[in-house]
Amino acid sequence: MKKQLILSVGMPRAGTGWYYNITQDLISANGGMSARTVRAKYGLKYFLTEVNCNLGTLSFYRLLPVMFPLLFEPRYVIKLHAGRRPLADFLINMDLMKSTFIYRDPRDALLSAYEYGQRMTKAGLKNAFTPLTTIDEAMIFMDDYVNFANGWISSKKTLSTRYEDLVQNYDHEVKKLCEHIQVDFDLPINQEIVDKYRPEKKAKDQAGLHFSKGKIGRHKTLFTESQLIECNRLFGDFLDENGYKS
Repeated sequence: MKKQLILSVGMPRAGTGWYYNITQDLISANGGMSARTVRAKYGLKYFLTEVNCNLGTLSFYRLLPVMFPLLFEPRYVIKLHAGRRPLADFLINMDLMKSTFIYRDPRDALLSAYEYGQRMTKAGLKNAFTPLTTIDEAMIFMDDYVNFANGWISSKKTLSTRYEDLVQNYDHEVKKLCEHIQVDFDLPINQEIVDKYRPEKKAKDQAGLHFSKGKIGRHKTLFTESQLIECNRLFGDFLDENGYKS
């Protein structure tokens, strides 16, 4: 088995935690290692944060420490919401890394980010979304991630997946993931993992999945007409190019 760092990249609130956990479990069940184990063993808590081992950026100073364990360990998976960088592209082209990217209709993603931030604020907690006090602020927040999405989707060596397709055609999309990371979709141990993460089994007690509503098209009934117009102005090209009706 090749020693590779698997990048599970995603747009915020686009099922990234769900996709990461599917990928991580498949890798671990097929000779790989848990990122959480790697983090603890090599003292990488500063670089791989939160329950899903998030890497903030693909800068040299963050990538080098998380690549180092591959000198001794099998491949493993990390999660991030960052854009492409030349160094990452180089390592992907050298087959030292593999990348996946999951994205979502940015209108639903920004709505989810706003609502999640509001829930955290009411609970007296802080996260990346608590500064989003209005839908308009969430639009500006999501605009950067749409730019990141364009970069990953244009990468020929990245497996890009729409959240909506993963929900509606789960087996087909997970089979594509298995082919990309070179594991056998039909093996019984892998089928157990596939079944564990089916959309209808989104268990609230599974750490790191970050599911709330996850419904498709909620923005249509919750945004004002002016907000819909602004979304079309900001995201119109992305919506058209990726099969979302603007």
